[in-house]
Amino acid sequence: MQATEEAIRSVVQEVLSQLKQRGGYGSTSPAANQDGDWGVFSCVDQAVAAATEGQNRLLNASMEDRAKAVEIVRQICATQADELGRLELEETNIGRLDHKIEKLHLIKNIPGMEFLKTDAVSGDYGVSLTEYAPFGVIGAITPVTHSLPTLACNFVNMVSSGNTLVVNPHPGGAKIACEGVRRFNQAIYQATGLQNLVTILGTPTLETADEIFNHRGIPLLCVTGGPGVARAALAAKKRAIVAGPGNPPVVVDETADIDNAAKSIIIGGAYDNNLLCIGEKEVFAVESIFNELMSAMGRHGGYQLNSQQIAQLTALAFSAPTEPGGHAVLNRDLIGKDADVLAGMIGVSVPPGTQLLYGETDTNNPFVPEEQMMPFVPFIRCRNADHGIELAKEFEHGFRHTSMIHSRNIEAITKMGRIMDTTLFVQNGPCGAALGNGGEGYASFSIATPTGEGVTNPLTFTRFRRSTTVGHLRVI
Repeated sequence: MQATEEAIRSVVQEVLSQLKQRGGYGSTSPAANQDGDWGVFSCVDQAVAAATEGQNRLLNASMEDRAKAVEIVRQICATQADELGRLELEETNIGRLDHKIEKLHLIKNIPGMEFLKTDAVSGDYGVSLTEYAPFGVIGAITPVTHSLPTLACNFVNMVSSGNTLVVNPHPGGAKIACEGVRRFNQAIYQATGLQNLVTILGTPTLETADEIFNHRGIPLLCVTGGPGVARAALAAKKRAIVAGPGNPPVVVDETADIDNAAKSIIIGGAYDNNLLCIGEKEVFAVESIFNELMSAMGRHGGYQLNSQQIAQLTALAFSAPTEPGGHAVLNRDLIGKDADVLAGMIGVSVPPGTQLLYGETDTNNPFVPEEQMMPFVPFIRCRNADHGIELAKEFEHGFRHTSMIHSRNIEAITKMGRIMDTTLFVQNGPCGAALGNGGEGYASFSIATPTGEGVTNPLTFTRFRRSTTVGHLRVI
């Protein structure tokens, strides 16, 4: 297997080198580009038709060619991460360049064909095989927060298991998503002759998303986005794998390694300016170590705001609910901005290299209940660990997405894990550890919480098929 992987990687590098020598990925070939711009279409029906034909050819291609296609996407993301990350940031204007680049490098950790397997049972009556078959063409919705990384992750997962995908990207990240699709498809065609393993809507709208949700040629949906699009996918009359909202809490108790807790909260909460759905959004720290933790945050790249400054930032970040009992309305112009930009908006000058703003609030501050996506994290005092866990449960809202605890008390850790019942539960580390970034396990940019699939992988996008041979093929 290692020799095969090395051979595939060599072919991929040769193809990428040839394309670069030809002047990049702007050139076209009529044979590969009959109906669209290397997989970029203006019409849903055309995109689905092209992906359907692509999937038929994929099923008849060798497993080696499928592996090449997957490796090409991994290699493009790795070798062109600097350029693609910059293009994504320039388009979306949210997040941090270093983390845009790092997320593309993480595509190498997305599981691929190695997850495919066949289960066999043999006995007196013969042999039965269970294999994992593709659905066909999968309709995918990708978010503005991680436009190209989510698309690339879905490609690796879905194509590894024999599917193709039609993507309706968030309009705010459509240009970089389309650029990625062009580069992927052209390099794959050059190496294997396979076409349109991924297609995309060049001008995505709510209407094109609805067409994908209801298209007869799409048997499965995978949606990564905000609450609105998640609800729409769940209402579709077909199976949907949905990455829903989160508001991940952190509990820090009196037994925690305070420096490690502070460092971890900075790493996770500041990652891409807190755009991650798994990112640390609010911290519940016990009274006895609260002040020590606040000091440690400052040593690891945080800047503490006082109560007046927090009030100013809150007034900028949120407006009053539009109806009694409703949610505070988030100012989307502040999403993903750098810490120093947010600070400057309230007249505060922070030291160079400041990663995260933080400060003490009570639970009435909208930064606590709302899934804000900016580098400010509120800290709330708690009587003890039980009180912290109780508040974490309340303000996670039952999304069962992600929660974190910093503690050396195994009983507190166990209790929180059971009570929170979240898909991801991290102890004594930053949120990214749950996805193989500083912790064990594989990565994914789609965490299916409402529908229960969890951290997606190639098997997530397969059908179980059983083949039974009666009376024969049992050779033992």
